[in-house]
Amino acid sequence: QVQLVESGGGLVQAGGSLRLTCAASTRTFSSYAMGWFRQAPGEERGFVSAISGRSGTTYYTDSVKGRFTISRDNAKNTVSLQMNSLKPEDTAVYYCAASRTITTNVVHYKDWGQGTQVTVSS
Repeated sequence: QVQLVESGGGLVQAGGSLRLTCAASTRTFSSYAMGWFRQAPGEERGFVSAISGRSGTTYYTDSVKGRFTISRDNAKNTVSLQMNSLKPEDTAVYYCAASRTITTNVVHYKDWGQGTQVTVSS
């Protein structure tokens, strides 16, 4: 089991930026694909971005392409999500998650952080 702790959420005006970071407690971090998901009130948790363990291949949902960038540092056991040009519709609780395989499907992620709130004001 991987323990995950997110940080970096907050309140920002539309057009602003935030950087989320997720720290993982595992000795085999590079063997996990890491994903970011978000959940707004009354909505299901949805895929935002993912990065593979070793090759660093990245995936994004269409609504964040060109604005968000996922990255990871396997030496530090961290994965980050740089969010630029934020919009009010990006407002949600953001979760990081770990999976043994690279996937955009939420059901394949077994380990989750507690979430961090991102609020974008108009």
